[in-house]
Amino acid sequence: MKSLNEFSLIAPCGMNCRVCRAYLRDKNKCPGCRINDINKPITRAGCKIKNCKVFRNSKAKFCFECDNFPCALLKYLDKRYRTKYDMSMVENLEHIKKFGIRKFIRNEKARWTCPKCGGVICVHKGYCLSCGKRK
Repeated sequence: MKSLNEFSLIAPCGMNCRVCRAYLRDKNKCPGCRINDINKPITRAGCKIKNCKVFRNSKAKFCFECDNFPCALLKYLDKRYRTKYDMSMVENLEHIKKFGIRKFIRNEKARWTCPKCGGVICVHKGYCLSCGKRK
C-alpha cells in the first residue's frame, strides 16, 4: 500500500525522511526513522526524539500528541532546521495535526519535487539530486 509506505517516511518529529540526505544517498542508505534500527546510522537509531518515552509507552505517532509539545529537544531541532535548511519540524507537525497526514504528504511532494526533472530535492543539500537544480 503506497500511502502506508509514505506515512512510514514521516518521522515522529515531523521530518520527511523522503527528502533527507541519509535516505537519498546510495551507500549506507537510511531506511527512514520509523523502520527498525538494524543497519541504521547511530545518529538515527539513537535519536532522543524517536526514542522518547511517549513513543515507547503509548500509541503516539507524532510529537504533537505529547502534552509537552513542543519539547526542548524538538525546539532545538526545529531552530537548527529553520536556520540551516529553511524547514520547520514544528510547522510540519502542526500541519499534520490540522490537515492530516495525507494532505501533508501531498504538500511535501509538491514542495520537494524538482520542477525540471521530477527528482527529489534534498532538504540538506538544497538541490535536486537527479539533475542538480537548486530549490
